[in-house]
Amino acid sequence: MSTDVHDPVMIGRVIELLSPALVAPGAVCVDCTLGLAGHARGLLEAASSARFVGIDRDPDALAVARERLGPLARRVTLVKAVYDELPDVLAGLGIGQVQAVLADLGLSSLQIDRRDRGFAYRVDAPLDMRMSAGEGPTAADLLNTAPTTELTQILRRYGEERFAERIATAIVQARGSEPLTSSAQLVEIISSAIPAAARQAPGHPAKRTFQALRIAVNDELAVLGRFLPAATGALAVGGRIAVLAYHSLEDRMVKQHFAALVADGAPRDMPVVPEHLQPRFKLLTRGAERPAEQETQSNPRAASARLRAATRIKEA
Repeated sequence: MSTDVHDPVMIGRVIELLSPALVAPGAVCVDCTLGLAGHARGLLEAASSARFVGIDRDPDALAVARERLGPLARRVTLVKAVYDELPDVLAGLGIGQVQAVLADLGLSSLQIDRRDRGFAYRVDAPLDMRMSAGEGPTAADLLNTAPTTELTQILRRYGEERFAERIATAIVQARGSEPLTSSAQLVEIISSAIPAAARQAPGHPAKRTFQALRIAVNDELAVLGRFLPAATGALAVGGRIAVLAYHSLEDRMVKQHFAALVADGAPRDMPVVPEHLQPRFKLLTRGAERPAEQETQSNPRAASARLRAATRIKEA
């Protein structure tokens, strides 16, 4: 397995936000999207007495993570699961509450760099896009069977693609001649379907379509919607959660969930908020924090990252 250099996004700030909750002996931190274990390694080194649980749906990522962690892996329990399965993972390990939760919602470098996974639009590869290799329908399955209306909805909702209908129509027309099997085919269809001016605009013309298909294939927004209440519900008092999102749809969901947690449950005209209606959480970040320019220059994949964090201040 490869152990090439991996730059975990906003690693210094993630450690700064989560490590104060990991001081007590026996504290538990869950990295719900372990990937290549870059964040986990940093947190393990910063919290020398904490226990870690590393979750990833990709068995290849778990194998690489174990190798990269080296001796630190002795303090980590690795689990193959999707991150919305957090309650089942904790129950299976006999863990009640935890002190820290991290979720990095971006694609791991392993997934991006593996050509056979089909996530990258700049290289020709099979249209797979499954984060759990070999499990469930592929992007090619979706592209070759979904009607125009469904494809349009996927591209519009998940990719915020303004030419969604044109692209979906072109896909359905193209598959009538031959099945879509490669990313190069799809990129060519997209480029032909959109106006010439849009092809000249900054950014790759296929970016939004590939994002939308990846989200649909992996049911990412539904998974995130189940994960957020499960993760915040698992935190002990004083526990902290940090989430890195990479597009507005994900970040909006995190923002709204955190906003609900820090709001009190009292009517607006109530002069004093009773104890049982007071907020259960406090925000640790003001809005979404972004990586420093120096980081985005050295690691372009960090450019779209948005980091939000919160801490539990009282029981539910």
